[in-house]
Amino acid sequence: MSRCVILSACPVSAELKRLLRPDDYIIACDAGYENCRRLGCRADVVVGDFDSAPRPEEAAGEGLIVLPHVKDDTDTEYAAKLAVRQGCTEALLLGALGGRRLDHTLANLCTGLGLERQGVRAVLQDERTRISFVLPGQSRTYPKGEYFYLSVFPMEGRAEGVRIRGAFYELEDAVLSSEYPLGVSNEYAPGSSCIEISSRAGALAVLEICAD
Repeated sequence: MSRCVILSACPVSAELKRLLRPDDYIIACDAGYENCRRLGCRADVVVGDFDSAPRPEEAAGEGLIVLPHVKDDTDTEYAAKLAVRQGCTEALLLGALGGRRLDHTLANLCTGLGLERQGVRAVLQDERTRISFVLPGQSRTYPKGEYFYLSVFPMEGRAEGVRIRGAFYELEDAVLSSEYPLGVSNEYAPGSSCIEISSRAGALAVLEICAD
């Protein structure tokens, strides 16, 4: 098993069906099972305490994991831990951004970083934004494609030795901190087909954003 798709509760549009692969292992979190209908897929397992949606009648046996209401893990965090136990090396989180609960979006970013720390390549995506992570000591490349803007934020309050090359605003051995959004709203330099990002100390969240 290589990639897990975690469907959280924020409604997604049918256009995100293009991101699915035939061999994806799909985990739906609580009301996230309603996104299966929107994407035309079927969950391999549904997890949740079902405080935001009724328990699905069609999910039974090993395909349904009912969680207690009083717990430390969010439903999405539990799904991420299940993905790790299943041996997944990639995780795509859909329905994890936006919606009425900003706290859930922030929690899902933490879950994505936690997956990266455990060796699972994590991506959170919606119709306009794709979020990935760069860990300390890593260098990742972002080829030019459907996204126009690129923003970089320190996930742990401070990142040092940050390098951004191939962008309109390049950085070399820079410090990014949570007090000042220096890495916001960058874009590809004229003639550049790829942006390279690395960090010596401190994890980064990289947001690729479609043009308006």
